[in-house]
Amino acid sequence: MRRLLAAELLSIGTEITVGETRDTNAVELARSLSRDGVRIGRITTLPDDRAIVRDALAVGLDRADLIVSTGGLGPTPDDLTREAIADLCGETPLVDRELEEWLRGLWARRGMPFPEMNLKQAWVIPSALPIPNRNGTAPGWWVERPDGRIVVALPGPPREMRAMWADWVLPRLRTRGLGRPQVTRTYRLAGIGESQVADLLGEGLLRAANPNVATYARADAVDVRISAVAEHGLDGRHGRPPDELADEAEAIVLAALGRYVWGRGDETWPGAIGRRLGELGWTLAIREIGTGGTLTALLGAAPRLRRAEVLATDASEALPAAGTPDDVLERAAADVRTAGASDVAVALAISERGSDTAVAIAIATAASVHVEHRVAFLGGDQGRSRAALVAAAVLLESLRAEIREAELAEAGG
Repeated sequence: MRRLLAAELLSIGTEITVGETRDTNAVELARSLSRDGVRIGRITTLPDDRAIVRDALAVGLDRADLIVSTGGLGPTPDDLTREAIADLCGETPLVDRELEEWLRGLWARRGMPFPEMNLKQAWVIPSALPIPNRNGTAPGWWVERPDGRIVVALPGPPREMRAMWADWVLPRLRTRGLGRPQVTRTYRLAGIGESQVADLLGEGLLRAANPNVATYARADAVDVRISAVAEHGLDGRHGRPPDELADEAEAIVLAALGRYVWGRGDETWPGAIGRRLGELGWTLAIREIGTGGTLTALLGAAPRLRRAEVLATDASEALPAAGTPDDVLERAAADVRTAGASDVAVALAISERGSDTAVAIAIATAASVHVEHRVAFLGGDQGRSRAALVAAAVLLESLRAEIREAELAEAGG
C-alpha cells in the first residue's frame, strides 16, 4: 500500500469564492494532518464548477498521495463534487439502495415527504466507499485509485465534517499508513516581534528542511514551531530519530529566545496565568483604566480569577486622587486586591503616546506593590489589545518570581 505522506486540500463552494462563507474546514484538516506527519502541499478554494473541480483533483493527484475535499455534496444541482470525482475516475454514479433507505428513513421519521432531489446523496461509484454522516444527509466518499492514492470527499458544514473526519476517516487513514513519525514543539513568545525573532534565530536555521523551524505572528503571541521527522540515510535506512533532531533545534531556539517564552504547545494566556496561580495557591483580581476591558477579555477564562473591574476611559476622571500617577495606580491595585479578597492584583492604565500607547501596570501582593511602564506598538484598538498582552506578560513574570522565591525558601528551610 502507498504511504500517505503528502496531501492537498480542496475547499469547494461558490459561497466561499465570493466571500459569503468563511472556510474553517481547511485549517482544521491541515492541522490534523500535519500532526500526523503529513506535508500539506496546497490548500485550494474552488467554485461549484464541475470541470474546475475535476481538473483540480487530477492535478492534485499528480502531486500528492491524498486529496481531501469539503463541500459540494448537497442535493442541489450546483453541488457537483460527486460528479467531478466520477468524471475523474471514468465511472458512473449509481444509487446505493442502503443509502437510499437510510435517507428516506430520515424524512419518514419526521413525517415529511422525501424530496426526490435528495436521491443524489445516495449515489456511489464502484471505486468509492460511502462515509457515514450521523449529523446530516450527505454521506462522504472514500475513493482509492489504482496507484494507491486516495480521495476523501466530505460535506462542507463543519459540524458534519468534524465528526466524519475524527470518527471514520482519520482512523482509516492511519490504518492505511498516514504520514511519518514526527516530533513537534511550539514555543509562545511575548515582548518581541516576529522579525526580531527571525533575526535572532538566523536564516540558516529558518531555511533548514529537517528540522523545520518556523515563526508565526499570532494575535496573542509570536510562535516558534519546530517540527522534525526521522532522517533517511543514503542506504535508505533511518538516520537520527526526530526527537534527537528536535532537541538540537530546541537548544538553539531557547538559547536565543528563552527569556521571551511564556507558554508551550497550544497554551493560552488564561492557562499560563492560571497554572502559576495554582502553583502558588493564589487568586487574582484585575482593575483596568482606559483599556475598554481588553485585559479582562484576555484573562477572563483564567482559573482563580476572582474579580475584574473596568473603569472609565479617562484615568484622571476614573481615579481622582492626590499624588503621582504611580501612587494612584498602586492604590488601584491594592484596592481591587482587597475588594476581590485576592492574593495578587494587577491594575492597568493606558494613555496615548504619539501613535503608540503608554502602558502602566501595577502588581500588588500582600508583601508589596510595584509599578512598571511599557510602550505598546500602535494606538487605538490595536494599542489597547497589545497593552493587555504587555500586562499579562508582566503579571506572569511576577508570578514566576514568586514561585522561584517560594522554591528557594522551601529548599533553604
